[in-house]
Amino acid sequence: MTSRNSSLRLVFSGGTSPVWLVLVGILSVQFGAGIAKSLFDEVAPTTIVWLRLATSAIVLVLVARPRLRGRTGSDWLVVLAFGVALGTMNWAIYQAFARIPLGVAVTLEFVGPLTLAVLGSRRPRDLLWVVLAGTGVALLGLGGGGSLTTAGVLFALLAGGCWAAYILLSAQTGRRWPGLDGLALASVVATLLLTPAAVGVGGSDLLDPRVLVLGALVGLLSSVIPYSCELIALRSLRPAVFSILMSLEPAAAALAGIVVLGEFLTVEQWVAMACVVVASVGATRSSRAVMQPIPD
Repeated sequence: MTSRNSSLRLVFSGGTSPVWLVLVGILSVQFGAGIAKSLFDEVAPTTIVWLRLATSAIVLVLVARPRLRGRTGSDWLVVLAFGVALGTMNWAIYQAFARIPLGVAVTLEFVGPLTLAVLGSRRPRDLLWVVLAGTGVALLGLGGGGSLTTAGVLFALLAGGCWAAYILLSAQTGRRWPGLDGLALASVVATLLLTPAAVGVGGSDLLDPRVLVLGALVGLLSSVIPYSCELIALRSLRPAVFSILMSLEPAAAALAGIVVLGEFLTVEQWVAMACVVVASVGATRSSRAVMQPIPD
């Protein structure tokens, strides 16, 4: 594990605060998503997400060099399920990005890990966070106006459910596969899962060098850079602090939407986002569940 990740440490270490590394990762993810969405008029979302996953899979396999021998059937079933959750999560959130504002989509996606955090706590007082998050989602529905579509909302919620499954399966994968082995293999599974759809939707685009370069750029911004930052940060950052920092994802997504796409949210949508962020912070402070990095 040490030798495999030495290059990551050389790039991302050097006295940088782990908090700043997580924040850089969050901004990289969301600005990568903003760039991806800006390409949707010329390249299908499924094509972009496939290129993103393929880039991530290639880099992770080269870094981890997973060992395949001596694995049980259960080991492979877990990593297969992990890959399905990862691939579906990425595909669903990109479908949501194509239909609703970036900040709103990520806010709705947070319902998945937030629900998992509340269930992991099981304290009566944490019902407050459920009510607060529910208020935020209701405000999105009431204040969305023409910027929201039913399909976009459902895709974002599906991504959130897959995120919750990803968190649970990540823990199981980590117990069965050392280092980055399980994640690398899950990324390969996710890429293979979406390959037929990517070829069917944008077959000729996958032969365009410009599209391939842009897709690789999105993969670097949305997967390789943030996951590397988070991997190094988690060596010295408490999981509870990491979870709270991850709660800033919706705000970062809204910022990326404004800067990259010109998506200005309504007052109701900002209030709704604040409700979900505060609920997420409150729930993760008292929960055993930790929102893991998303190598999407």
